[in-house]
Amino acid sequence: MQRRQLAVLASVCALLAGSLLAIATRANAAAGCSVKYTVASQWPGGFGATVDVTNLGDPVTSWSLVFTFPAGQTITQLWNGSVTQSGSTVTVRNAAWNGSVATGGTASVGFNGSWTGSNPAPTSFALNGVTCNGSTTNPSSPTPSASSSSPPATQKTKIMALGDSITGSPGCWRALLWQKLPADKVDFVGTLPGQGCGFDYDGENEGHGGYLATNVATQNLLVGWLAATDPDVVLMHFGTNDVWSNLPTTQILAAFTTLVGQMRASNPAMKILVAQIIPMNPSTCTECAQRVVALNAAIPAWAASLTTTASPITVVDQWTGFDTATDTYDGVHPNDAGNVKIAAKWYPPLAAALP
Repeated sequence: MQRRQLAVLASVCALLAGSLLAIATRANAAAGCSVKYTVASQWPGGFGATVDVTNLGDPVTSWSLVFTFPAGQTITQLWNGSVTQSGSTVTVRNAAWNGSVATGGTASVGFNGSWTGSNPAPTSFALNGVTCNGSTTNPSSPTPSASSSSPPATQKTKIMALGDSITGSPGCWRALLWQKLPADKVDFVGTLPGQGCGFDYDGENEGHGGYLATNVATQNLLVGWLAATDPDVVLMHFGTNDVWSNLPTTQILAAFTTLVGQMRASNPAMKILVAQIIPMNPSTCTECAQRVVALNAAIPAWAASLTTTASPITVVDQWTGFDTATDTYDGVHPNDAGNVKIAAKWYPPLAAALP
């Protein structure tokens, strides 16, 4: 297949405000970067591109870049990092040797991809779950510790929202859910900061775009996130990418069991809310819809076998009443209507879990 070199440089430069931090740390440093996306060559059905990420904030030790292809392009090979793709959403993470980037330093990845119809460049990027907003963030001043003579503040219930891009990219159902809850009684926690949803909210979360529950379990990633945030309640909407990867229900539920064990090791009294996940009907996976049905059908019995009085598992039906045609923008990820439905389903069991 003969390649034709493009004379056009497709570059997208945007300042990304985000916390470029190791996974198990919170955002506490100035952060920001610029991204240059360049299509170096293109041929019928394929193309080659590079992404250059320049750190404008404090030195970082790891990074994760998320963007969405506007025309359904697919990455077929990537170097200088690792990549996962869920539908049109791409997540690129640093390699073992290029995670540390000094202020003013640049990390670069290259890839080959496939396309049909057209090959427009992505128009926005997000770094560690933070949408580009054209500025560099600065650390907040630490809150002074209360003196020993001060009365103790009311302890808030720490809530971790755990999952993939449905939870965190941007996952505005979390913002709507937060609005329903008493702000003086809840604290949403996570190693990822919130994204813009049109109003201020407590947005920290563990919604990692492109992640599989099975990989999080086998790689023990949750252990670090729990240690960094110490939640009392976990809301888990996980398994979409596992289903997309055609993993069997038994393997997904085995991963859920591992995750529950890690939650209880962190907090023996952990309250766990597990979703029967929303439907999915991506154009690239005609079998996914039925796979979700199979997974959801098995979740209640799985939960019943593991629930305890000290650490109850509550199943939350996010599937019923959710329509991929009207409640998603791509057959997978919720739109505004979908976010309203998801928040409404989470609210009653979460409110019941609060002391």
